[in-house]
Amino acid sequence: MPSHDDFMRQAIALSRQGMEDNRGGPFGAVVVQDGRVIAEGWNQVTSTNDPTAHAEIVAIRRACIAAGSRELRGAVLYTSCEPCPMCLAAAYWARLDAVFYANARDDAAAIGFDDQWIYDEVPKPIEARSLAMRRLLAAEALEVFQAWTAKQDRTPY
Repeated sequence: MPSHDDFMRQAIALSRQGMEDNRGGPFGAVVVQDGRVIAEGWNQVTSTNDPTAHAEIVAIRRACIAAGSRELRGAVLYTSCEPCPMCLAAAYWARLDAVFYANARDDAAAIGFDDQWIYDEVPKPIEARSLAMRRLLAAEALEVFQAWTAKQDRTPY
């Protein structure tokens, strides 16, 4: 049976291969369930012009397709670097059991991938964030939420 180190080496190998193939930054990830890799991903931000195409996001998307579910309970994410705030949130949303990582976010920052500004922004009040946000048409949007609540055949999250 493969070990944690084996799965992490696979994530690290994906990070190197994606980088060397100029597909994106040096990040790789695998999702493991029941002792086997069900999906892998590597950073594809620059090759797809998609700022959300981080290795972890790509791997989670592929794993959900493979599992036929939006939840990955019982699965584990191995990633070559500590997840950024977006990828960490995706791991929570996917209901992963655990995340194992190799490089730390400080290591990523040292080579130009610094997400500290996002960590700093999130706890700020909306009006204090550097990204301008303004609420519009709240009452109209609330009507849709109320319809969701009344919808008999909704799929709960």
